[in-house]
Amino acid sequence: MSLLTLVDVRAATGDLRALLPSPEMGEEGPVEAVRAILREVRSGGDRALRDLTERFDRVRIEDLAVSPGDIRAALEAIPSDLRAALDAAADNIEAYHRSTLHADGQHEQSGVTVREMRRPVDRAGCYVPGGRAPLASTVLMTAIPAKVAGVRGIAVCSPPGPDGRIADSVLAAAAVAGVDEVYRVGGAQAIGALAYGTETVSPVDVIVGPGNVYVALAQRLVAQQGAVGVPSAFAGPSEVAVIADDTTPVDLAAIDLIVQAEHGPDGLAWLITWSPEAADAITEAVERLTALSPRRAEIESTLLKGGYAVVVEGPAQAMEVANIIAAEHLEIMTADPEALVGQVRAAGAVFIGRFAPASVGDYAAGPSHVLPTARSARFGSALRCDDFCRHIHIVDLDQAGLDSLAPHVIAIARAEGLAAHAESVRLRASPRPAGK
Repeated sequence: MSLLTLVDVRAATGDLRALLPSPEMGEEGPVEAVRAILREVRSGGDRALRDLTERFDRVRIEDLAVSPGDIRAALEAIPSDLRAALDAAADNIEAYHRSTLHADGQHEQSGVTVREMRRPVDRAGCYVPGGRAPLASTVLMTAIPAKVAGVRGIAVCSPPGPDGRIADSVLAAAAVAGVDEVYRVGGAQAIGALAYGTETVSPVDVIVGPGNVYVALAQRLVAQQGAVGVPSAFAGPSEVAVIADDTTPVDLAAIDLIVQAEHGPDGLAWLITWSPEAADAITEAVERLTALSPRRAEIESTLLKGGYAVVVEGPAQAMEVANIIAAEHLEIMTADPEALVGQVRAAGAVFIGRFAPASVGDYAAGPSHVLPTARSARFGSALRCDDFCRHIHIVDLDQAGLDSLAPHVIAIARAEGLAAHAESVRLRASPRPAGK
């Protein structure tokens, strides 16, 4: 059985959405399970976190918080090349996010002045996946934008391994990023702890970070309750779409499809091409390279469920498909990728040419690798400093400004039946000449 399911849309007419499989969020099963976990954390606090960790991670944790000494020790324990890599990546991430900051704005028109103040939240919670692959890079990609934004307290939650410890690489990254607190707890229970607080974990204002379906749903649910803020994008299981043609290096396209599937279940990998020959060659290469991978089981299970080779009529239809998919990572690996970039309307991050694989974005390019999944790139974006900030506007009017707006405010307020709104403006406005 091929690891990539063929989807031929060349003869399609009308809307292509019906022909392109949609991400599966598990419907009500996971939602109800996540709600139950959140209720347990909210009522049980630390005890619930320990019980849930034992249930899901099969390890009993007594000390939920990692001590500052253990974090510093992990930084000293990692290999020198990893330390250098974490430092280099952190420098790039910080430099990029500093470039996105902007001064407070001011707008003036006809006696009305509106100023905008940017204020960071007080505390941010960063979720860092563990389990199959402890993602040290996610610590940098979440905590550093928060730090640049000016957040004063940053807490990281990550699941413990079988020995009850968080991987040294994750702890070392926390030290490099300047994280304030690290907790040995993962899954939806970690999101509950950050949102509601427990005896050990202080609640935060914003929760960020990728995770499996349960983690992503937990973030949505606590946000719906008004407990915390979360970015608009849905940061769930990983996705990639690769647009290829006859000039695309077959093995490069294949390995990049495998890369995101390597994360494990529920991910999506899309090959989009107008060359049936390229589709066949890349599909064969995916199977050949997967067979050699030490994570073969994870890759095969992901691709058999969520791997697709979409054959299209040409570049225009390729971009139509790509925009419907709205993939977390979009790679344009064609003869002239710049000709297609301008047609991108929905993607988490775009990588062009053979020298820009999504892996570089995952680790060291600078922008955060916390990206929209499950087609939420239609309305969401990569994690950025603004996700940790409040934008507060201050309105100031002089008499002339108020007088110019007063009749309009009064007219709309009266139309809405809100007499006090109209009166509050009328009392302040200059008297109008009789008959006007």
